[in-house]
Amino acid sequence: MDYEKLGLKVGLEIHQQLNTKRKLFCHCPTILRDDEPDGEVLRILRPTLSEVGEVDRAALLEARKGRKFLYQYYNDSTCLVELDEEPPHEPSEEAIKIALEVALLMNMKPVDVAYTMRKIVIDGSNTSGFQRTILLAHSGEIECSEGKVGITTLCLEEDAARKVEEREGVVVYNLDRLGIPLVEISTAPDIKSPKMAKEVAKRIGEILRATGKVKRGIGTIRQDINISIKDGARVEIKGVSELNLIDKVVENEVLRQVNLLKIRDELKKRGAEVVEEIFDVTEIFRDCKSKIIQRAIKDNGKVKAIILKKFSGLVGREIQPGRRLGTEFSDRAKIIAGVGGIFHTDELPKYGISEEDVKKLREFLKADEEDCIIIVADKEDKAIKALEAVIERAKEAIEGVPEETRRALEDGNTSYLRPLPGAARMYPETDIPPIYITKELIEEIKDNLPELPEEKIERFKREYKLNEELAKKLVLSYNVDTFEKLCKMFKDIKPTLIAKTLEETLKEIKREGYKIENIKEDHLIDLFKALSEGKLAKEGIPEVLKGFCEMPDKDIEEILEIKGLKGMSKEEVEKVIEEIIKENIDVVKEKKEKSLGMLMGKCMAKLRGKADGKLVNEILRKKIKEFLP
Repeated sequence: MDYEKLGLKVGLEIHQQLNTKRKLFCHCPTILRDDEPDGEVLRILRPTLSEVGEVDRAALLEARKGRKFLYQYYNDSTCLVELDEEPPHEPSEEAIKIALEVALLMNMKPVDVAYTMRKIVIDGSNTSGFQRTILLAHSGEIECSEGKVGITTLCLEEDAARKVEEREGVVVYNLDRLGIPLVEISTAPDIKSPKMAKEVAKRIGEILRATGKVKRGIGTIRQDINISIKDGARVEIKGVSELNLIDKVVENEVLRQVNLLKIRDELKKRGAEVVEEIFDVTEIFRDCKSKIIQRAIKDNGKVKAIILKKFSGLVGREIQPGRRLGTEFSDRAKIIAGVGGIFHTDELPKYGISEEDVKKLREFLKADEEDCIIIVADKEDKAIKALEAVIERAKEAIEGVPEETRRALEDGNTSYLRPLPGAARMYPETDIPPIYITKELIEEIKDNLPELPEEKIERFKREYKLNEELAKKLVLSYNVDTFEKLCKMFKDIKPTLIAKTLEETLKEIKREGYKIENIKEDHLIDLFKALSEGKLAKEGIPEVLKGFCEMPDKDIEEILEIKGLKGMSKEEVEKVIEEIIKENIDVVKEKKEKSLGMLMGKCMAKLRGKADGKLVNEILRKKIKEFLP
């Protein structure tokens, strides 16, 4: 597509968790748990008027769903603040400093006084019904290959509760994630292509990781994307968690808007209209073979229908790969009314609905072949609510592209989530006093800003003799500070070995199912200390790390003992090698020095992890010569 001609504008919102000791507004730890919670609390959330006296339209939609929320808590890692039973504590100073550090790395202007605001969110992800957010900096920019991109704002926010499951009418959340500090970085709509969007997100991610103070792993960084084209509308796409999906999401949203505009033009050309009357067509389908319809009728439900005049052939038209205008209608019905889906005549006969059923339906409704009929089978109130949602979306189709918030799907497509929130969702937080950002604090942070990734990569190659690939891995890793600390502590150990242990060995044992989160920095210090003192050979590193994963409370001496990896003295190594040579003396006499490879394998089978391979090789060569005439 010619994105310039289409007038594509893209803006990103990057949400990144910070790796702080405490949560943003309480002193609970920032850890996620998978054990059984200590208790649960059931709540109902209702929308309230904002300071401008209006109810936010997105909050109103959530309230119309009538859902209840069950919150799981822990006695030792969540508190009354997360349950909204106690006012927030003072904001985390550590989180504020990290956020300002990120802002300065993107050339932003910190505010003099920061005020905490409440952002209405009643989807259950916050027990209070709002998210606290603090604007800390504005007016920055970053460079990418296609030019400068403005960074409009950086806010410090509390993360939402973690969704566990949905039951009938009840959404279950765990409070372990609620309150973890995160930065929200918003770009200007300066991004002009899918490729550029991905590059900008990657660059911001690199800057965040350069601080060494952000969390890593699935769910710790999320991207929201705002996309619009000429004659289209601004659409916000939430929850793009994979960097490699960003360009695909932008491509597919542009395709969606282009196709919706084509459908709009065709509808206007035809003189299409939406009939708002909802018809009861239960009797027509009473003997229908559709299992969905029969199940609804059996459960005392109804079959309801509406007519979309001159919509025929367009409801079934594809607008994204595998998704049609009818899919958009269905999304609205599912989200707003909670029905399983809809039927429309563009896709019938199908799903047990025969051609005769469709013919009877058209005759009953006096609908022409150029009309499309939408059918919903469910409880009467749900069916009516669903069709009201479809009527609204069909009207929007005649106008073009609706402004809305959509959810990113794994295939790069999107589905309807809620209307775009308006200005009515924000109001001041009255429990937290203003935060004064002093010049002294800014100067202190400026004096300690980290190197940017490209600078650090070059230094690692130069100072530690790492190759390009390993240097890049390490610089963008959560282990970067630990690496430098270990290199300074153990100058007799090659930096490459330390780097590979942190970036490759740990990942390998994680793939084998070991919990590497149990390994702390102190464990790594003990590991390399044992290596430095000759208590452990480098071949034994994976086994020691596995030992710390399994038994994090054990010290290095105990792990070496349990794993049978106690280092051997040179004399002990020589004794083992001599015994192996004696056992294979005939081969040694026959092959002489060429027996080295075979003997080395047998030696390492006995000595791996207990003696350095280089030392074993040296002794073996020497002993072979001694045994030969």
